[in-house]
Amino acid sequence: MSILTEKAPSFVREIAPYRAGKPAAELVRELGLNPETVVKLASNENPLGLGEKAKAAIAQAALDLGRYPDANGFSLKRKLSERHGVAAEQITLGNGSNDILELAAKAFLKAGSNSVFSQYAFAVYPLATQGCGAQAKVVPALNYGHDLDAFLATIDENTRVVFVANPNNPTGTFLTEKQLLAFLEKAPSDVLIVLDEAYNEFLETDQQYDATQWITRFPNLLVSRSFSKAYGLAGLRVGYSVSSSEVADLMNRVRQPFNVNSIALAAAEAALDDAAFLKKTFELNREGRAVLTQGLQALGLEVLPSAGNFVLVKVGTADNAGALVFDALQRRGVIVRPVGNYGLPQWLRISVGLPAENARLLAEMPHALAALDQA
Repeated sequence: MSILTEKAPSFVREIAPYRAGKPAAELVRELGLNPETVVKLASNENPLGLGEKAKAAIAQAALDLGRYPDANGFSLKRKLSERHGVAAEQITLGNGSNDILELAAKAFLKAGSNSVFSQYAFAVYPLATQGCGAQAKVVPALNYGHDLDAFLATIDENTRVVFVANPNNPTGTFLTEKQLLAFLEKAPSDVLIVLDEAYNEFLETDQQYDATQWITRFPNLLVSRSFSKAYGLAGLRVGYSVSSSEVADLMNRVRQPFNVNSIALAAAEAALDDAAFLKKTFELNREGRAVLTQGLQALGLEVLPSAGNFVLVKVGTADNAGALVFDALQRRGVIVRPVGNYGLPQWLRISVGLPAENARLLAEMPHALAALDQA
């Protein structure tokens, strides 16, 4: 380590960088595979890509890229405020919902404070916490999901942020409206509750609720949403949150100027009006998730019930089972997501793809599982 880097804060030097899903192009380079045959089911992206309305908006916005984007995202905020029935001042825009999570941490966490989140929850929660020099308090999972009673017991006088993912990534577990409201009733009012709803659009009708309408009752609630998943804008990086205007004001103080680019702003605004594309995405995901779940179970594998656009499957009992099957699938041109870094080394997360992609995964899985016998 150099003298220069030694002077960096220890909590920064100790951060383990976020590990993103492997791009298909990288696998092609590594293994010399035919790019036309590689299937990527690793990053919970929309297999349909993006809708026609978003494409048209992108083409129009591209004509004026010599200008800076609207730093306040006026048009998108207006559309979102109409959609949710809240004031534009309650909305914060982010470079993906990941940015929203980071902004919440920056606004409320510091050395000596802590955040609370679940075991097996999104990897950005500990990263955002550590990046502020704060302490992470990890609550043991209950059936691979959030134990909200244990959350309440873990919150202390130094807790400033609680992260709750619903549905949760990577496990796919889901909390009901009743469970969330009961938790909010008991949570301290001086602690920010970040409800991360990146996968909200995939919920079944009987699971749906609108947490953005709870903020008047619970001013310490922040609801985070993403355009990366159901809306198909993962490559543009745009997300948002709805909170009290006071919380939004604090987050905008630490937000980078122009954090959402012009194309992303235009595409997100258009995507909100594309109900037909969202419906098609939902139906494709519902059908594909069922196919993957049933197909993997038919191979004798344990699959957790999922409310997202992915499934979590246990592929073996050995501690390196996930890594072995992941590698074997890659060599057969199928990219999934190992989750050993989440403390789940025997499991793989598999995104729902197009019907042909789901079928390819299920066809290759028996061959990949054979790698366990050869280890």
